[in-house]
Amino acid sequence: MKHYLLIFVFIAIGYSGFGQIIDWNREQPYKKVFVDTDNFGSSYLKTLEEALVMVDNDTIQFSILNDLAYYWHTRNLNKALEFTLIGLKLTENKSNKLWHGRFQITQGSILLRMEKLDEALEVLHEASAKVTQQDLAFLHTQLGYVYERKGEIDKAADYALTSLELGKLLNDKKSIALAYSDLSNLLWKQAKFEKGLEYGLKSLEIFEERGLIDLDYDFTLYVVGNNYLELKDYENAKQYFEHAIAIGERYGFYNNLSDVYISQVNLYAYLALFEKANKAGENAIKYAKLLNNNFMMMRSLLSIGKLQILEGKYISAIKRLQNSIEVATVDFGDTYYLSQAYESLGKAYAGNHNYKKAYQAFAEYDKLKNMVFTAEADQRILLLQTEFDVAQKENTILDQEGRIEKQKIRQTYISVFAGLLLLLLLLLFITLQNNRKKGKLLKNQNKEKEFLLKEIHHRVKNNLGIVSSLLDLQSAQMKDPKMINAIQESQNRVHSMSMIHQKLYQGKNLAAIEMKDYFINLSKHISDSYGVKEQVSLTYDMEKVELDVDTAIPLGLLVNELLTNAFKYAFPNRRKGNVNIGLQVVGGQTIKLRVEDNGVGQFKNEVIHGTGFGTELIKLLTIQLDGKMHKTVKDGTSVSFEFNFEKMSIIN
Repeated sequence: MKHYLLIFVFIAIGYSGFGQIIDWNREQPYKKVFVDTDNFGSSYLKTLEEALVMVDNDTIQFSILNDLAYYWHTRNLNKALEFTLIGLKLTENKSNKLWHGRFQITQGSILLRMEKLDEALEVLHEASAKVTQQDLAFLHTQLGYVYERKGEIDKAADYALTSLELGKLLNDKKSIALAYSDLSNLLWKQAKFEKGLEYGLKSLEIFEERGLIDLDYDFTLYVVGNNYLELKDYENAKQYFEHAIAIGERYGFYNNLSDVYISQVNLYAYLALFEKANKAGENAIKYAKLLNNNFMMMRSLLSIGKLQILEGKYISAIKRLQNSIEVATVDFGDTYYLSQAYESLGKAYAGNHNYKKAYQAFAEYDKLKNMVFTAEADQRILLLQTEFDVAQKENTILDQEGRIEKQKIRQTYISVFAGLLLLLLLLLFITLQNNRKKGKLLKNQNKEKEFLLKEIHHRVKNNLGIVSSLLDLQSAQMKDPKMINAIQESQNRVHSMSMIHQKLYQGKNLAAIEMKDYFINLSKHISDSYGVKEQVSLTYDMEKVELDVDTAIPLGLLVNELLTNAFKYAFPNRRKGNVNIGLQVVGGQTIKLRVEDNGVGQFKNEVIHGTGFGTELIKLLTIQLDGKMHKTVKDGTSVSFEFNFEKMSIIN
């Protein structure tokens, strides 16, 4: 009863839109939205609601109600679902199986956009047994959307191809255009942009032959713009995006508007128009909120995160990208965009010098990427490209040859699979027979890996040595003392990292560095480079402590900067003195690093020499290790740091 009341309450709205879409002199009185007419503007949904209560013919009423439900999903998913449930109730009461199935197709479309992918699949498959052949192309299109959102690109491509074949069989131009549009979007996701553009332009050509502007034409403009963007044809991308936005704003296609503004963020970011990119990001979020769609919100936040990486705003980017991933709940389904979010998060962490978290994000990205870009999906897309070329030539003989070729490929797959199965059985048999040799084999493999790892560290050390030599050659060409000094400091930084890798390949433990020996060698090298070996003595207040390479490198850089400052400024006029380096583990929870000298210290109004880069580097390294720094200037200078074990790796 509640559903019937909701329909007839619209009678109070008025009769102004009735004549626009109902003409009883026509064989088909209802001028179907975006099929027979698109002359509505943003008020077309109100016009449909007005017309709905003015007809008593079941078929016309069902058609208007179904269009209301479907096109409301571009603005308000809950309201769209409400209209759909009314239609399902009415058709069930009137035992109209055909229209019940059509309302289920609409229901599946809405459930898809509400992130209820499994429910959408169930409803769509149930509808397939109720509707006519003319409805199946659109139904298969919706199934393709669901599998695309689930990250199963190969299945999505299969349904798009089925829709294309049905469209050609029925000479349904809309279905053909929509299938080419979907294939263009799938090829874009597979990074096959030239072919994707070809499909998209073909789709637009067919849409424009129909002479009607609708939701799917608007979406195809966006897809073509995406392909132009990836091909770096920014001018064409800009034109197609602006065209899509104009249509979306005219009709209130909130989902398409959010899509296009997301792509505009990327376009303006590539063009370094960051103010426009940020404005586009705000619009993307605005329409995602209006639609209450997590898929759009996740991608909007992702695009803004990417933009902030390009702007160098890494902390803000990390927050945005984390929000994006949080929006993508367990039921989100779309591994393609989720993989992009983790890839961007890894870049943001790396930019913020948090390499551990960057590595974790990139590992998640690799896992998700491998789920989306499978060999099977890639092969399916390649096959679709071949079929498209055949269809373009409209040659029956070539088409038949393509079918035969596909059959051969299937047979080849079966043969290869059978061969691999036999090979697997053989390998299993051999493995069982050689169980006794497994221990020895693993031992040899470990030795080989150890050798390779040492070789890697050796090569890294050599490459850093080359960098240091190049810097030395560069400094020889310079006359500016400041530039020469800056290069010398850079050489010392490179050397501090080089020593880490040298000790890794020379030592027995490939995972850890003994810090006392490392600091002794590092401090002697810096002392020699500044010629203060006889002037400044070095002492070491530390026990043997082993740290992993990710911790040792930033600590080495810290000590390098502090020793450089001491040797340069603490002992002017050949004044003699002492520098002490301390490293202790305190209370089993904290590690303390200290570098102190008994030099002249720093007076309150003293002008600080140098570029300030070393000071900034010390701050960044302290933040990277999540530590605290304390500086004391009294009878010399003492700089100390405290680091938490949770942020560092201590190896006993």
